[in-house]
Amino acid sequence: MRIAFYAPLKAPDHPVPSGDRTIARLLLAALKQGGATVEIASRIRTRLSDPTEAAQQAMARKGEAAAKRLIAKYRARPKQERPQAWFSYHLYYKAVDWIGPQVAAALDIPYLLAEASHAPKRAEGPYAFSHAAAEAAIRKADAIFCLNPIDRECVAPLVGKRRLIDLPPFLDLANFTRGLPDRAATRAKLARAYGIDGDQPWLLAVGMMRKGDKLASYKLLAEALQHLDRPWQLLIVGDGEARADVERAFKPVAGGVFLLGAQPREKLPEIAAAADLCVWPAVNEAFGMALLEAQACGLPVVAGAWGGVPAIIVDGKTGWLSKPGDATAFSADVDFALDADLAAIGQAARENALAKHDIGGAARKLVASIQKTIGQ
Repeated sequence: MRIAFYAPLKAPDHPVPSGDRTIARLLLAALKQGGATVEIASRIRTRLSDPTEAAQQAMARKGEAAAKRLIAKYRARPKQERPQAWFSYHLYYKAVDWIGPQVAAALDIPYLLAEASHAPKRAEGPYAFSHAAAEAAIRKADAIFCLNPIDRECVAPLVGKRRLIDLPPFLDLANFTRGLPDRAATRAKLARAYGIDGDQPWLLAVGMMRKGDKLASYKLLAEALQHLDRPWQLLIVGDGEARADVERAFKPVAGGVFLLGAQPREKLPEIAAAADLCVWPAVNEAFGMALLEAQACGLPVVAGAWGGVPAIIVDGKTGWLSKPGDATAFSADVDFALDADLAAIGQAARENALAKHDIGGAARKLVASIQKTIGQ
């Protein structure tokens, strides 16, 4: 099975890391693990921050030109070497797929989407032109893989429920968490390295330090911890252009905050093993891949119940979901969690993550669904 893959927001081999790039890479890996031959069809980024219709029309023309080139390229190949399906990841009004629908129609192959979002309120206003194009692309999809349950509610009126396929958020968790380090030894090592009090509860926050929703999460977390009336230590893994803003937000509680900076992904199991609880307000998060990684490492999570976050946390069993945007409620939930049996909940979190959110299961579901769509 041959698949042409495209991510309008950010290509999987883009040099700048982000959650979108991570998910694009995971989808590629899952398709390949399932036995598909996948090629990146285009690296054109269609996301526009300029709401003028002229800019949107210019991007549409760029996409149309790219589609014509790809159609000619694929038609020049022997039929057995052409794509049998087109797969686009993350389509919405600011990042329209101007290419895939045209190529799929010309080659008479299925047009597949993952994480397609539809915002009816954008039908009028500065992004109306792109909104209409995104809606048209969604309507043409033969199947839509829904990683975020919120997206299902938005796109179902356009395509009906039969074309929607639930695909729980996933990571390559088995390899990531194989052979978790010894908790006591790791905790002692980190305590020595950063001067952390090993006798107090360790909270862990993982997130890039950038303006917007990430910074909003850090600010809400800082406010919440000011209300926490018990000893604690916070380890923060992350860095970025908003680091100074993050440091200012935590200034009132700076004595208990330890900034570990950006860390390689393979170091997270070690840090998670040493911590007691992962805490992240998750402001406007689609679902929060770092929260899933923490649970796979056996670390319970307190997270804001934004977007698709409830899809990866079983409230009261693998962690706790907190009222979105409420610092007081978040503080109370952290306080409650620290009195719970964190070892047992952490074990439940790990088992749930590995059973429902590992790449192996995602690969099987993706490929089986695509094969059914293309008639194999």
